[in-house]
Amino acid sequence: MPTSIYVVSGGTGASGEQLVRTVLAQFPDCSVSVVTVSHVRHLAQIRHVVAQAARSGSIVVHTLVDAHLRTEMVRLAHEQGVVAIDLMGELLDQLSNRLGVVPLGQPGLYRRMQRVHFDRMAAIEFAIVHDDGRRPEDWPLAEIVLVGVSRVGKTPLSMYLSVMGWRVANVPLVMGLEPPPELFELDRNRVVGLTIAPAQLRLFRLQRQRRLGIPGHTSYTDASAIYEELEMARRVFEQGGFAVLDVTDKPIETTADEIVALITRRVGIDRETGPLHAII
Repeated sequence: MPTSIYVVSGGTGASGEQLVRTVLAQFPDCSVSVVTVSHVRHLAQIRHVVAQAARSGSIVVHTLVDAHLRTEMVRLAHEQGVVAIDLMGELLDQLSNRLGVVPLGQPGLYRRMQRVHFDRMAAIEFAIVHDDGRRPEDWPLAEIVLVGVSRVGKTPLSMYLSVMGWRVANVPLVMGLEPPPELFELDRNRVVGLTIAPAQLRLFRLQRQRRLGIPGHTSYTDASAIYEELEMARRVFEQGGFAVLDVTDKPIETTADEIVALITRRVGIDRETGPLHAII
């Protein structure tokens, strides 16, 4: 029985390791360790792995896309009597023959191609976890922080921007409560205050109140109280030196585009090549 299976890859080795572990699950009574050797770029690395496998009687499984390294792996394994299973070579050769195209032979391409997808998933998770003022200790990690009173549109905007790949947190402002001190410790260039016409905000709140089945007149929908809330928010925005965006009568797509343009301009980030990915 082999003591180990060496998974050798020019990339992270994640796909090869997953396949090996999937196969090993069919042999639950056998104890075989899996050793992943990732980012293999040089012949010396292959020599080292094959020598280790030969000494321990182990198997080598490789997903090398570099034709030269793959050829050397096969040669060295044959010379030293090591079982080496090529998970990539035959498929590459067959596709190359059928498609009439020589493969690039660059390791890690799939992961790089999927980076935008992975970044988007991480951004969506960030927006969910940091909705409605939660986890203020993480706010410095946000690329955009939206601030405003209830029903101004913070949550839907956060989710829309996160689908575009931006890490967004949003912070509610409540009448009678001091804004969280962590808000004023942030880079003000990344904070956007949202405001709206009082009449439209009252309409949104009335609609929400009806959906919740709350009858009668409340301070939540009182016109004068709403005006005071928006004035309170304006003072907070002024205190923090935050940019202010009026969302009155604007579709979410328009507002999101304006926020991205604003943040990009204030922070000086290239949307295509910078650390923020606003791709949809």
